[in-house]
This record gives sequence, structure tokens and C-alpha cells, in this order.
Amino acid sequence: MIVLVDIVITVGMLVVVPMGLTLMDGPGLTRLRTLWPAGAAPGAIALWLPRGATAGVLAGAYALLTVALALQAPWRIVRRRTAARSDPPAAHTGPPPGRSPLPRELAFLTALVTPAVAGTAMAAERSGFRLFGFRLETLRLTEAHFHFAGFAAALIAGLVCRAEGDSAPARAAALTVPGGTAVVFVGFFVGDWVQLAGAAILTAGMWLVGWLTWRDVRGVETDPVARGLLALSASVLAVTMLLALDWALGEATGLPHLPIAWMAATHGVLNAFGFAFCGVLAWRRVRPTGPDPAIGGSHATG
Repeated sequence: MIVLVDIVITVGMLVVVPMGLTLMDGPGLTRLRTLWPAGAAPGAIALWLPRGATAGVLAGAYALLTVALALQAPWRIVRRRTAARSDPPAAHTGPPPGRSPLPRELAFLTALVTPAVAGTAMAAERSGFRLFGFRLETLRLTEAHFHFAGFAAALIAGLVCRAEGDSAPARAAALTVPGGTAVVFVGFFVGDWVQLAGAAILTAGMWLVGWLTWRDVRGVETDPVARGLLALSASVLAVTMLLALDWALGEATGLPHLPIAWMAATHGVLNAFGFAFCGVLAWRRVRPTGPDPAIGGSHATG
């Protein structure tokens, strides 16, 4: 199980996060995308070393990189406010009147911040330090969870919301995905019932993301490769999130449920490769050109 989890985390660090960062603009993100391999490679190496000082230092380098990414969140807020004040009404490119971009922005901000949770957990776990008293195995799973349920899920929820023109269902998805992730995080400290509530919120949000992706985003896409990737990314959520909900329910109530090794082999692998990798790869092919109304930047074609 540990080897499988390490493979999933490695893919998140070296592939999913850097690819996903190309879907968000900003001068700070441009520099971080350039630096990402230099910081993520030591972290990936640390996963395959015995716990100790060497692995801890290498993982710490990655943790610093993720903290630098998290610090882009306040800068994004500042740039968005500056762009909103400087753009004349005639040049407005944001959502239609009455449709707030806040849910979409919350999803993007969550994507910027959550890798720091994974990076911090990794630095502690690789050093052999039980951060906040958590078992080392729990920290290991946290590393995987916040690369995918944190970064990838929030990013794709925000992209779907933007593609949908900030429609009501898309805004609901963009709120519930970060909200569910946050409640799950709180549940680590509070207890299994809170984690179950978070899993239920996150499942609702992810199913909504999958439905909108299948119905609308995939439906209008003309690139057959992108259509196939979007279809796979959306469809696996029906299974993976049901597994997550079943596991959280079992942990809270004591009802029979899959053991963690089987969760890693099913929920973890399908979410990492089916949803996150295929989803980010698809969005690199279908992302729009033109200004990003959130920050006044521009998207290059992928």
C-alpha cells in the first residue's frame, strides 16, 4: 500500500500540480512553474528514502516550494481587486451581472493553498515527526489527499465554473469542493463524524463537477482527445467519491467498509490518474484564450 501511495504522491508532485499551474496566470506563478522541478524532485526522492534527517531535508525543500505557492493566494486577491478598479465598465469581461465570481475564485485560491498542507505533512512524516500527534501513516495519506482532493479538485471546479459562465450549479460546485475539503481537514482534529460531513459535502461537489463536465464542457468540445479525457475524468468520480463516502461512513459508524489498502488501490489510483491527471491534461487542451477576468491576465493556448 505504501508503494502505491508513494507513486500517487509522486505523480501529484511532478506532473499534476505543475501542469495544473499552467491553467492559472500570474507573474509569481510563472516563476514558480520554472522552479517547480527543482523543488519537487527532492521531495519525490524523499518519498523513497528511509525516514530520517536526509529524507526530512529533501521533503522540506518541497514544503518551502508549496508555501511559496500558497503565498500567491493573497497576491491573487490583490491583483483581482486592482484589475476590478482599473478596468472601465465597457471593458468588463467578468461574469454576467448578478453572477458573483467569488465561488470560482475561492476554488482557485484553495488550489493555491492546499499543496502547502501536503508539503508540510510530507516534511514532518519523512522526518519521522508526528505532526499534531498524528500517526505517520495518516500524514502519508494527507500528502496524497491534498494534492488531489485539495489542489486538482479545487482547480478543476474553478475551471468548470469559469467555463459555465459562473452559473448557479457551477458556483455551487466551486463552493462545495473547497468547503468539503476544509471540513475534512477540520475532521482530522475533531473526529470521524466531522470527516463524514466533509466527505458528504465534497462528494456532492465532485459529482456536480463531473455532471457539468460531462453535460456541458465535454458536450461542446470538438477535440476528440479532449472529449475522451473529459469523459473519463468526469465518469470516474461516480465511483471514487462513492468509495470515499462509504469509507467515511464506515469510520464514523463502525459499519463494514474497505480497508485503507483497498481504498488506496481503488479510490486513490482512480482519482489520481482517472480524474486528476486526465482532467488537467484535458483542460490544457480546451482552456480558453483571452483575458482571465479574475486577475486580468491571459491564457496561452495549450
